[in-house]
Amino acid sequence: MLEQLFHPGVLGAMITPAVLITACASLILSTANRLGRIFDRVNQLKIEVENILNGKSGFIDERRSMIRKQLIVQKKRARYIQLAMKCLYSATCLFILCSLASALNVFFKGNLLMAPEILAILGVIVLFFASFFLFYETRYNLYFIEGQIEITRFLEEKIE
Repeated sequence: MLEQLFHPGVLGAMITPAVLITACASLILSTANRLGRIFDRVNQLKIEVENILNGKSGFIDERRSMIRKQLIVQKKRARYIQLAMKCLYSATCLFILCSLASALNVFFKGNLLMAPEILAILGVIVLFFASFFLFYETRYNLYFIEGQIEITRFLEEKIE
């Protein structure tokens, strides 16, 4: 029985999902960084609100309107990021289970039927959904940038 566990096919079957696990880890890292940037941007908006409250900013109505719009955008971005993170962690778990099921399948001489393949397919589907949510998050990031450009142009026009 132990000879089957150390069969070269076991290691090969377990390594294949490792590539997908690595891809998920990379996406998790970059997505966590994106979430951190959202947090930073919300803090910047908070500082802007505090400046308005302390009378340090002009054009109060315009700034408040911009801040409201931007907070809505950042909230949507954070939700998409959170959904993507859920999917990425779920896909990682599925790929780890796929790796384990592959090893067990070799150990039990294929008696697990198609468990590794099913887990891999589910992992790829969940990874697709993560990519879908990240795609939409980038769209809202563009809205944020456009809003920043809009208020900057407004303020620049008032200088003249």
